[in-house]
Amino acid sequence: MIAVGVVVPAHDEEDLLADCLAGLRHAAAAVADRARVRVLVVADACTDRTAEVARAHGVEVLPVAARNVGRARAAGASALLGSIDWLATTDADSVVPPGWLVAQLDAGADAWVGTVEVLDWRGLPGAVPARYRASYEAGDPHRHVHGASLGVAAGVYRAVGGFPALATGEDVALVERLDRGGHHVVRDRTQPVVTSARTEGRAPGGFAGHLRGLARHVRPTPPGTTVLSPRPALRREDDGPAARIS
Repeated sequence: MIAVGVVVPAHDEEDLLADCLAGLRHAAAAVADRARVRVLVVADACTDRTAEVARAHGVEVLPVAARNVGRARAAGASALLGSIDWLATTDADSVVPPGWLVAQLDAGADAWVGTVEVLDWRGLPGAVPARYRASYEAGDPHRHVHGASLGVAAGVYRAVGGFPALATGEDVALVERLDRGGHHVVRDRTQPVVTSARTEGRAPGGFAGHLRGLARHVRPTPPGTTVLSPRPALRREDDGPAARIS
């Protein structure tokens, strides 16, 4: 049986963290016959009940005061590395599907890079979902990297130097290191992680910033309207170095 660690950096995420941890609980149950899964919430400079919510769901908490997602993700990885074979990460405003860890362990790779999807577009202009899909689904294989859906073998993570201490883009930098090092990186569309469509994120220039950019100069969605995005094409790919990543 192998050991898997999941790092969840969180800054003031008491409202969304419970759903994130419920998703991870289902994903861990799906690999319970072959893996022991430890979930670690890195409570980064939190002023709310993030840590209490995490403990109430039976997961470990590592308090830090970095106010930096790269440092928080790296701190969580460092805390787990001595006792795990595979390191996965997601975000506190995201919900992984039940097969998320199954796909990572089945990939037979040094690292696994997944995708994200948005289901609830409330509060954003009505044209944003189509604009988002047009840009996101272009390219085959997918060229995206998200800290919300990422996994890497523990030894390989160490070998490339881990997550850098960046305020944003630490996930992209890690995958670029993996590609430059010639490691086997699987890019997989089959297990999209549902993430929030908030436009005020916790990391500057991250996914929330991307959505803000798409929302510029388009007509606002009428109050009370919910726009649901269909799931992206389910596809699994395995080749090539990282290119432009959003």
